[in-house]
Amino acid sequence: MDEKTRSQITGDIASQDVVLFMKGTPVFPQCGFSAAVVGVLSHMGVQYRGINVLEDDALREGIKEFTNWPTIPQLYVKGEFVGGCDIIREMYETGELIELLNTRGIDVNPQPMNG
Repeated sequence: MDEKTRSQITGDIASQDVVLFMKGTPVFPQCGFSAAVVGVLSHMGVQYRGINVLEDDALREGIKEFTNWPTIPQLYVKGEFVGGCDIIREMYETGELIELLNTRGIDVNPQPMNG
């Protein structure tokens, strides 16, 4: 990965408390896994920044190398890599995700599930 991509990733991760590298955007996720994590974060009422890796091949490959994690989406909280879709879903179901966010001082405002 080149230095430009590395510094872009570092800057993106630092730009907000909760950052999601994903395929598509929070409004229009372009893969089921990204959509699942967006759903969890939306349901929890967490403010986050979505970064569309489909817009930049260097970023899409770079983020995998940066974390040594082979898949997207990737969720960061306060600069720390938390995990991908399965981990986030599991942490959400066990209550670990809310605990992690509360511990890190992230506002959580759970919304009722629709349907």
